[in-house]
Order: sequence, then structure tokens, then C-alpha cells
Amino acid sequence: MLKITEIAQNDSGRTFKLEGKLLGPWVDELRNVCTQPLDRAEQVGLDLAAVTFVNAAGAELLRELIRKGIIITQCSAFVAELLHA
Repeated sequence: MLKITEIAQNDSGRTFKLEGKLLGPWVDELRNVCTQPLDRAEQVGLDLAAVTFVNAAGAELLRELIRKGIIITQCSAFVAELLHA
């Protein structure tokens, strides 16, 4: 399960906090959450401090979102290593 909470919103963008595991249906849910602000040219940030696991599909989505300009903060060494793999 993955909990996605909007923790900040201002004129320039939004920040979402993720808690739990990024896998299965939550990969598409995160994609949907991030797509709308990106389509409106808003800056999007993801706080991954409470993410405990990311599967291959989740890691690929995060890499794709980074390429689109999303800012990743507070990720564990495990998640950071997945993103650089």
C-alpha cells in the first residue's frame, strides 16, 4: 500500500509525501497524481522519506518523473541506489 499526501502547495508547485511501498497499482496512481500538475507546468516535488520499498516498475516511474523535472527529496539510500541503477 502507498499513501500519497499533498503536504505543500504554493504558486510555483506542489509537494507530495509518499509513505509505504511503490508497486503494483500504486505506480499508476502516482503517475496520475503527478501528471495533472506537470501538465499545468507546475513544479512537483516528491518526499520519499517514508517509502519502504520500490519495485522495478516504481523505480522506472520515478526515473521517468525525474526526467520530466520532478524533484525527489529525502529518499533512503535504497531508493537512491534504485534511481541510479
